[in-house]
Amino acid sequence: MTITRQPVAFACGQDWLLGVVTRPEKPRSRGVLVAVGGPQYRAGSHRQFVLLANDLAAQGYAVMRFDYRGMGDSTGEPRTFENVGEDLRRAVDHFLDEVPEVNEVVIWGLCDAASAALFYAPQDPRVAGLVLLNPWVRTEQGEARTYLKHYYLRHAFSAAPWAKLLRGKFDLAASAASLVRNLRKAKAGGTQSLPERMAQGLAAFKGQVLLILSGNDLTAKEFGDVAASSRRWRRLMGSPRVVLHRLADASHTFSRRDWRDQVARWTAAWLPGW
Repeated sequence: MTITRQPVAFACGQDWLLGVVTRPEKPRSRGVLVAVGGPQYRAGSHRQFVLLANDLAAQGYAVMRFDYRGMGDSTGEPRTFENVGEDLRRAVDHFLDEVPEVNEVVIWGLCDAASAALFYAPQDPRVAGLVLLNPWVRTEQGEARTYLKHYYLRHAFSAAPWAKLLRGKFDLAASAASLVRNLRKAKAGGTQSLPERMAQGLAAFKGQVLLILSGNDLTAKEFGDVAASSRRWRRLMGSPRVVLHRLADASHTFSRRDWRDQVARWTAAWLPGW
């Protein structure tokens, strides 16, 4: 199959967003818009987004990846993932203009790009699906609990820190102070506003969702803990429109080739299934 890669530039307010459309010879009606987590640009860590676009285009899916305002080659001031709704809207507009065969879009996002996609998708009926990898649900309390559960307890039974202690190379005072700080944060009150707002976004979005979680990533573990501890999240995750895959041992950015290839295969297998 012939695949073309076309640089694109489009306006967003007073600024210009730059990206690349990877297009098969005969695009399917469903296209994929890759949203970029920050601070990062459209190639992705380890060129993951480039390789994903190539893999999906080989199976007939047009893919557009682009830089938000203030990131990569795009102009303007940098902004957080909670303030890129207009960037995403203009990207969807341009994607559909650039590839008229596409009439519905799946947004694919890693980390805070997954969170941004979840905030944006309910507002745009052209978005039919979401691929969310290791979504960012970070709160100070949640982070502390994740460290306590998935870091301190695991390392307490590991030989490495005890060996360092015996050699006089382990800073016991600093480690103890860090543990106390995280215990205090974990017990602190306050609402987890980001997880709650993301749950609202998932509830409001009526399309299909593919969720992929890394096995060796504290961001993924924090999301898993949030989803397991909330009745609302458990109900949302149990919906038939949500497909969950876990990739054991994978890092946050799926840095190994076999991890990246598995993510691409899961994405390609899910896209035509609904």
